[in-house]
Amino acid sequence: MADDDFLEMIATEVGRDPQNLALREDFITLLLQADPDRAAAELDTFEAGGGDPARVRVLRARLVAARLRGDSAAPPSEPTPAPVPAPADTDVDDDRAPARGEWDAERPAVTLADVAGLAEVKQHLDLTFLAPLRNPDLAAAFGQKPGGSLLMYGPPGCGKTFIARAIAGDLGASFIHVTLADLISKYIGDSEKAIRSVFRDARSAAPCVIFFDEFDALGGRRTSGGGGSQSMRMIVTQLLEELDGVSSANDGVYFLAATNRPWDIDPALRRPGRIDKTVLVLPPDTVARAAILQGDLEGKPSDGVDVIRVAAATEGFSGADIAHVVKSALQQALSASMAAGAVVPVTTQSLLAAASAVTPSTTSWFDQVAPVLEYGVDDGTFDQLRAYRVKRGL
Repeated sequence: MADDDFLEMIATEVGRDPQNLALREDFITLLLQADPDRAAAELDTFEAGGGDPARVRVLRARLVAARLRGDSAAPPSEPTPAPVPAPADTDVDDDRAPARGEWDAERPAVTLADVAGLAEVKQHLDLTFLAPLRNPDLAAAFGQKPGGSLLMYGPPGCGKTFIARAIAGDLGASFIHVTLADLISKYIGDSEKAIRSVFRDARSAAPCVIFFDEFDALGGRRTSGGGGSQSMRMIVTQLLEELDGVSSANDGVYFLAATNRPWDIDPALRRPGRIDKTVLVLPPDTVARAAILQGDLEGKPSDGVDVIRVAAATEGFSGADIAHVVKSALQQALSASMAAGAVVPVTTQSLLAAASAVTPSTTSWFDQVAPVLEYGVDDGTFDQLRAYRVKRGL
């Protein structure tokens, strides 16, 4: 696939979900290798949209390095010998692509008990996914093998990655987190090779949870057009082969995926026996919002903040939105402290004022999903969402 086609495929996904900071960060990482100037523009957008300041600093340092490499590159004074190809029967990557196949499987220390609030989400997870896995002998009596798959969907910034880690912790399993930048390559065949290596390493580390983030960008519909459609078909086909255990059994391998756009997932991936279970991860409830506020304020100068009151005023906010509210209030308190020459703590009123200036990022997601619910084909994926919308009067 041509470089331009590859980059435009990713740019399309970013354009469709401009508030998805994790996806934009992956796009910047890819652009650093191919187009530093474009990476700089995307990085400015990432920072302006509330990107993590620590990640911004790292990415700017990498941008400087990328530009220095570009400036120092000079054509060779004599022809460069052609590289000797690796033997056809080896799986060794050549110098043109990043090293693949070494996936660090961590052991999460968190469990679902550490997830504040979200009682309905946890109950649904237990009934549809975790209960059979916690009772393997009983499941085996009914012909259920150890393993499984689950698609988590919902608005961005609502904690799908944290819940995935908590599920791995509940199962006592290793955890491999796979992002778009880990898999996508401009070289034909590299993405499929990376997917094979993920599953191979997960089988070696079983019990193991594989978590694919931004799954719609990897498992999108193969019928979609565009220059990257052929690459998309190859990636989805490889995923299907691994999920079906064509070359190796997936006993003890749990496949989790997260997406903000479940309607864009290729239907073949959602067939029974593949990723056939879903859970809706909604904006945090009052209990969860209060816990997020408490955690973000811990160790910071504050004066009797009523987190329950602030939580009540942030209905519909995502976890990322609440973190932004706290960050804004802290910045304002810092400015006031510097002007006063003494510490001015964050208060309930300053947090409420910061919250009133924020429009919940989840609003645009619910606007996007409305026509899908009204006109799209629903195989039951959106049952929870329909019930939520009725309950909230959306």
